[in-house]
Amino acid sequence: MSLSLRHATLDKMQPHHLNRLAVFTGSAHGASTEYTTAAEEFARTAVKAGTNIVYGGGKVGLMGVVADSALAAGGDVIGVIPESLVHGEIGHPGLSTLEVVPDMHIRKTRMADLADGFVALPGGAGTLEEIFEVWTWQQLGLHAKPVALYDVDGFWQPLLEMLDHMTEQGFISSRFRETLIVETTPTALLNAMSAWQPQAPKWPATMDTTAEPRGL
Repeated sequence: MSLSLRHATLDKMQPHHLNRLAVFTGSAHGASTEYTTAAEEFARTAVKAGTNIVYGGGKVGLMGVVADSALAAGGDVIGVIPESLVHGEIGHPGLSTLEVVPDMHIRKTRMADLADGFVALPGGAGTLEEIFEVWTWQQLGLHAKPVALYDVDGFWQPLLEMLDHMTEQGFISSRFRETLIVETTPTALLNAMSAWQPQAPKWPATMDTTAEPRGL
């Protein structure tokens, strides 16, 4: 399904089968060894649960840790990397599949099409941009897939405080704030993603164009 062509169909009866997760995380290792350990554990746990990985295709940082750990556990790992970043992010040569695409927009859309859900591990600006985009797509009804944060050692707590502030100030509706999954262990995260149920999208298919917009 192309995200740009149609809205998702909501199914509130069946649990999500997480055949493949899109993982967003840093091209650096970060300041704490906890991040590397958590990335390794997440990848191993996902593969053990029958969930494979799609990610940005790089060999460096936590991106590379996730890929290497999933491969070592016997998982299938698909990398999607734009031509401009093959050398900068050092495209991983040992993946099950490495797709080289023309640009970042196609990279993100391709990853979203391949994935049954999305999870962000610790990372920087790129990780934030990627996870917020797919969370926004979820709210707009462009997909009906779970979006989650793996909160390693409290990494995401400052961000969650900001999201709560946005909700209190009326810029994010409480029903959409609640759709964002946050867990501190890989098993709890995968279970929550499997059990997740979508909300109706922000904008109904037939809407009053004179109505005031609602906050995301």
